[in-house]
Amino acid sequence: MLDLKATDPEFAERFEHFAFEEVPTEPGQQLEDCTRHLAILATLLGCQGIDAFREELPAALEAGVTPVMVKEVVYQAVDYLGMGRVLPFLTATNELLKSRGVPLPLEGQATTTLEDRLEKGAQTQAAIFGPQMLEAWKAGHINRWLAANCFGDYYTRTGLDLKQREMVTFCYLAAQGGCEPQLTAHAKGNMNLGNSKEFLVKVVSQCLPYIGYPRSLNAINCINKAAEK
Repeated sequence: MLDLKATDPEFAERFEHFAFEEVPTEPGQQLEDCTRHLAILATLLGCQGIDAFREELPAALEAGVTPVMVKEVVYQAVDYLGMGRVLPFLTATNELLKSRGVPLPLEGQATTTLEDRLEKGAQTQAAIFGPQMLEAWKAGHINRWLAANCFGDYYTRTGLDLKQREMVTFCYLAAQGGCEPQLTAHAKGNMNLGNSKEFLVKVVSQCLPYIGYPRSLNAINCINKAAEK
């Protein structure tokens, strides 16, 4: 925001006050620092805010988000946003970590193999959405890919726990918009894991400066629908 202070001082004053003072300290809507920054990173991926991501990443690392956690947020985004939209964020992450002297590659976090990823992915789906998901992969090749690739390749990794992974998925979906059915389903998945309705509202509140009011209000609506179910 340093350049904006010189070129757009009135705007910079109001945005910084809102995003960095008012929102983080709103009574009843506060999140622990590491969680808040994880949510913001995932949100910036979802809305394709690459320049804001570059500014946010150092703050996230200083708030306790580890390099491994950052990489996991970026890796998992591929299944929800596609590699075409995620590659610039992976490049930006690697550039920043290298500039800070972090040796790459980081320690591996995979817990599955190409042989057991489908089985373990289906088990992970069932842990989030219910036992009916153990057989859901049989409905077609896309469902099989979803179980093996999305959940077997990524959700089973260490670095983030399952509750954190569902939270960041919720953020990807809320930020990109147009995914309300999936957003509602993942709001329910979050609640199944213990990320309450109130917690998810806090997540949306803390990310609102980065995605605006329409998508934030849509996300709240999806949370309410999931809670009703």
